[in-house]
Amino acid sequence: MIRIAASLCAVLVFFLAGPARAQVGICEPDAVQASGSIYRICMPTGGYNGNLIVWAHGFQDSGTPVGIPQEQLCGVGFCINDLANILGFGFATNSYSKTGLAIVQGKADLLDLVDIYKAKKGAPGKTYLVGASEGGIITALSLEQNANVYSAGLAACGPIGNFPFQINYFGDARATFEYFFPGVIPGNPFDPDPWLVANWTAYYNAVVKPYLLHPGYRNQLDQWARVAKLPFDADNYLATVENSAKDALRYAVVNLRDASATLGGFPYFNRDTVYTGSDNDALLNASVRRLDADGAALVSMVTRYTTYGLLTRPLITLHTLRDQQIPYIHEDMYSYKTFLAGTLFSRHLNLSVDRYGHCNFTPDELLYGFIVMLIYDGLISEVSGVGSFLTPAQADAFAARAQAGGIPFQIAGPRLAVKLRTPGGGGGR
Repeated sequence: MIRIAASLCAVLVFFLAGPARAQVGICEPDAVQASGSIYRICMPTGGYNGNLIVWAHGFQDSGTPVGIPQEQLCGVGFCINDLANILGFGFATNSYSKTGLAIVQGKADLLDLVDIYKAKKGAPGKTYLVGASEGGIITALSLEQNANVYSAGLAACGPIGNFPFQINYFGDARATFEYFFPGVIPGNPFDPDPWLVANWTAYYNAVVKPYLLHPGYRNQLDQWARVAKLPFDADNYLATVENSAKDALRYAVVNLRDASATLGGFPYFNRDTVYTGSDNDALLNASVRRLDADGAALVSMVTRYTTYGLLTRPLITLHTLRDQQIPYIHEDMYSYKTFLAGTLFSRHLNLSVDRYGHCNFTPDELLYGFIVMLIYDGLISEVSGVGSFLTPAQADAFAARAQAGGIPFQIAGPRLAVKLRTPGGGGGR
C-alpha cells in the first residue's frame, strides 16, 4: 500500500552478485498503454525459457507523476528485471494509470500488459505475478480473479486480509494522535489544508518529529503507540516507533483525500471503535473524534478490494511480523479465508519473518519465497548456484529453510539457475 521499502529492492542484488557480470537482459524503450500506464518489457540475452514474470510495484504518493518507480525497481545499481532475465524469464512491469490508491487500476493495467507482451513476444508458457505492498494486494486479487492468466503469485507485505481494516489503521492513528498531541498538526485531521499536504515532509520533520521525540512527551508517545498499535523494534524503540508514526501520519495527511476520491466517498470509520492502551481509556474513548464512512466507499471496498481466499492457483505470501505500514495481521486474516475456502497450504502458504520494517526482507528470504512459488506451480525441480550470489551466512540461512521445506537445491554453481521440469514431468516448460 505505502511505498515499498528500498531494502526490498536493494536485497535483490543476490541475483546478480559478482563484479562486472555480463548483461543478462535488454529492456525495450518504455511505451504507453491505452490507460496511460507506462510499461516496460525486458528480455534475457541468454536462453529464454518461454515464461514471464510480471512485477506489480508498491504504493506511490498521490500527486506524484505517473511513471515506473525506478527506486522500487532498482537498488544498489541492480534491477528486478535482471532477476527475471538471469533465470531466463521474460519480464514486464508498468506504472499503473494513476498514483495514490491504484489497486483496481493496477490490476487492470497489468492484465493489459500481459496481452501486450503476448502480442509482442508470443504467449508465454506460464505467467507469474510478483508484487509488494500495494502490489501485494494486486497480486492476491489477480490470482483469485484471473487464474486463466496467472500461473502463480508471490505477494509480499500487502494489505490482503481486510482492506477497510488497512484504511482504519491509518485513520485510527490520525484520530488518536489528535487526542494525545492536540493542535500539533493544524487544521481538520481528515481534511488537511492543501499547503500542509504539499509541505508535509518538511512540516513533519520541523514540528511533529520533535514533539514525538521530546522527553517531556514520552508518556504521550508511549500511550499513543499502544493505542494506535504502532509496531516497533524493542531494541531500537524510539527510532522505530517514530518511523511507524511518520508512515501512518503520512498516509492520513497526504493520501486519504485521494483514497476518498478513488473509492467514491470518505472510507474511514471509527464510530464503534473501542480504543485501549492509554492511561485513561474511558476519557480517550469519550474524547476522540468519531466518524462514519460514506456508504459508496464501503460498497466499493467490499465489492472491488476484498479478497476471499478462493484460489485455484498457488499464492505464496511473505510478511514481516512488525510491519509498520501494513500490519502482519493481514496474513492471519487471509490465512483464515484460505482455511475456510479449503486452499490453505494446498494453494496458499504464508512465510513470516520476525523483524521490524515494511518489506524488510533479506536476500535468502526473498529467494526462498520466489523458489517456493515456482515449486508450488511445478515449474522447477531444483535451484543451483546459491553460493554464487549469497554470502556464506545467507546461503546457510537459505539452506536451512530449503532443507526444512524439502526444496532441492545446490550451493555450488557459477550463477543462480533453476532446472525446469519437462512437460511430461508434471510441471511447466
